[in-house]
Amino acid sequence: MAPALSGTGTPQAWDAKAYGTIASFVPALGQAVLDLLGPKEGERILDLGCGDGVLTARIAESGAEVLGYDADSGLLDGARARGLSVRQGDGQALDYDGEFDAVFSNAALHWMPDHPAVYAGVHRALKPGGRFACECGGFGNIAAIRTAIRAVAETRGQDPVDRQNYPSVTRATRELEAAGFRVDAIALVPRPTPLADGMASWLNTFRHGFFDRQDGEAMIAETVRLLAPQLQDPDGNWTADYVRLRFLAFKD
Repeated sequence: MAPALSGTGTPQAWDAKAYGTIASFVPALGQAVLDLLGPKEGERILDLGCGDGVLTARIAESGAEVLGYDADSGLLDGARARGLSVRQGDGQALDYDGEFDAVFSNAALHWMPDHPAVYAGVHRALKPGGRFACECGGFGNIAAIRTAIRAVAETRGQDPVDRQNYPSVTRATRELEAAGFRVDAIALVPRPTPLADGMASWLNTFRHGFFDRQDGEAMIAETVRLLAPQLQDPDGNWTADYVRLRFLAFKD
């Protein structure tokens, strides 16, 4: 994740322990974009928004030399504990120049609002012919959840700033091509995602920075109440309305 901006516009600090449990589905569902990356032995790969390094380690198993990159120090500590090489920084301000055969990113790009800056930095970081394999939140991602959060905030006279960037295929393609990429494959993929620990735990993990500190528990409870008719089945199981944008682009 990097950099995570909350609804107040300030960086959202991640609870590394909670992320490793409540958010364990994030890397668990990352195989499709790993397949798109197709890491090879001897390649040098940057994992942009590596989090606690679960997928970074899987890339390393291919024999590639992989560097994890993230804004959150707590998550990076988890990646270091896996024996991975990591660096802390802002994905919107990459300072590499022709160093990587590939850049990989899963579930992180939507936390970086300035996508053109990310694309320009990734393009610069790649060697000629290098590839960028990415999956992130796409247009329509968690639409019901975002609407409920806004509704609850507005009843309290608040105006949450939703800085997450969930692009359409058209916009992502345009911005990637403007950065110099050739887009080989791109698609929006609806992915209803079961939440084994429930909606309240998801909100506490992924959206705690969007709720007022003094009234956060009550706001989360009200958000859960609003979402139950749409996202909770009769047996009490929750499913988040995820939509992913997945693409593979090349630096010619």
